Amino acid sequence: CTSKKSHDPKPKPDPSTLVFGKQFSDHMLTIHWSEKGGWEAPQIKPFQNLSLHPATSALHYSVQLFEGMKAFRGADNHIRLFRPMLNMERMYRSADRCCLPAFDKQELLECIKKLIEVDQEWVPYSSNASLYIRPTYIGMEPSLGVSRSGQALLFVIVGPVGPYFATGTFNPVSLLADPRYVRACRGGVGAYKMGGNYGPTIAIQTEALRQGCQQVLWLYGEDEEITEVGTMNLFIYWTTEKGERELVTPPLDGIILPGVTRQSLLDLAREWGEFKVTERTVVMKEFLEALKAGRVREVFGAGTACVVCPVGSLLYKGQTYQIPTMQNGPELATRFFKELTDIQVSVFTCCP
Repeated sequence: CTSKKSHDPKPKPDPSTLVFGKQFSDHMLTIHWSEKGGWEAPQIKPFQNLSLHPATSALHYSVQLFEGMKAFRGADNHIRLFRPMLNMERMYRSADRCCLPAFDKQELLECIKKLIEVDQEWVPYSSNASLYIRPTYIGMEPSLGVSRSGQALLFVIVGPVGPYFATGTFNPVSLLADPRYVRACRGGVGAYKMGGNYGPTIAIQTEALRQGCQQVLWLYGEDEEITEVGTMNLFIYWTTEKGERELVTPPLDGIILPGVTRQSLLDLAREWGEFKVTERTVVMKEFLEALKAGRVREVFGAGTACVVCPVGSLLYKGQTYQIPTMQNGPELATRFFKELTDIQVSVFTCCP
């Protein structure tokens, strides 16, 4: 990567005042691609606006995708990334689905590490904050035709973040489940991190807020399969009808985003070997029956932005159901949160 330093560095914010996604560092990474010339040399340069042709395909047809990852400052002052190659692999799959050119995953990761090294003072000196990393990949074809882009731009911006939800780091959220709306469908692009999956959810999220809920529980199909919660993967910790303790999460069947945090929680739970761990479909009827029978112990979301987020209640067809996540500790959600955050500030050294 070539690097050009900013001559006008911005003041670093107080970590205790950070909100999610509002502040950005002094530099960014850009890598241009064209059909004629291939990949140009990566550039780290002062944070600045992009210049786009009005007909750019990303603006008209959502020929774009993104990733979300974090860098953490450990107690030893080392900066670390958490399982970053999983993000690179997911981004690569999204690019293939979006017909954007393939890239070298390891080379991109090295460029991201270099950007973090340049902006290392933007990684908060706090255990409750981190540096959010947003790789983005857009089609730059200056044409109104719906076709594969002959030009593309891969860029990365970073910024310090605090808790994702206004309720704080580990307070329970309330969910609205409305079967009239779906986030994704089988055969579509729900398993890819494309912007087009997110924009259409804003109206439903707004409706959830209007009804006093903070997030949406996405259902799918006539059986009302439980899929995701807001922008997070969903986990249910319950006792089965046979009396077994089980952690269950929806399977990667094309409508679920393969989350890095999701995979990490599954890996941890299987390593512990203390309860059954299952990836399978759960429908609303089954969940509500278990809830009424007192078999549901904890429900929580998991994702890069929030890490682990407990669920406290569910509004479904005009009725509010209380979920006893917090009354049960939440033992498992708290354990996952502590284990994962301990790992994030202790392993996978990124840069000095």
